[in-house]
Amino acid sequence: MLDWTAIDTVLLDMDGTLLDLHFDNFFWLEYLPGRYAEQHGLPLPEAKARLERFSAALQGSLNWYCLDHWSRELALDVEAIKREVSAGVKFRPGAEDFLRFLRASGKHCVLLTNAHPKALEIKHVASGLGTYLHAMYSTHPFGLAKENEGFWPAFAYATGIDYHRCLFIDDSLPVLRRAREEGVARLLQVLQPDMSLPPRAASEFPGILHFSELLPA
Repeated sequence: MLDWTAIDTVLLDMDGTLLDLHFDNFFWLEYLPGRYAEQHGLPLPEAKARLERFSAALQGSLNWYCLDHWSRELALDVEAIKREVSAGVKFRPGAEDFLRFLRASGKHCVLLTNAHPKALEIKHVASGLGTYLHAMYSTHPFGLAKENEGFWPAFAYATGIDYHRCLFIDDSLPVLRRAREEGVARLLQVLQPDMSLPPRAASEFPGILHFSELLPA
């Protein structure tokens, strides 16, 4: 149970937290490799292997999330290809009810995502995500991902958010660990970011499967 009287701001990740990560897993692991194979005349297994190598080399950096970087690497318009399947963007169960609760409770609701601004815009158009939030931030203008050293002080300086009266919810352990190291007081992990897959094991952070666990009785 959370002491909601001690929380002014709720920071929320997007993919795997508010939105079902199944869309992104499908896009990056199936749909985009298929389009890459088609464009470059490759067998699908070879296309998937190439994308896996590109991904492994970038993981942990801001470019891993950057649609423009992927477009250059693959010689494809990744933004346009993502729009082709954007109807698959879905909220995780209970996310909209939780956002309504936060707004009704007078909390400052802020989206904070590593997604590229173009990807954020695609998700907002597809889901109406921004209608529930007071602000939406991509980390790209900061030049750092949430898991990179120095991001959290820079974000606090830019926004004035008091991390002592803040709750941050994310599905990524590296992100949560960096937030803890850099001063965010209350942290929760979403344990089932992709609703088509089994929940992840519990970690050192309090975990939730469903947002209803956070609502007052």
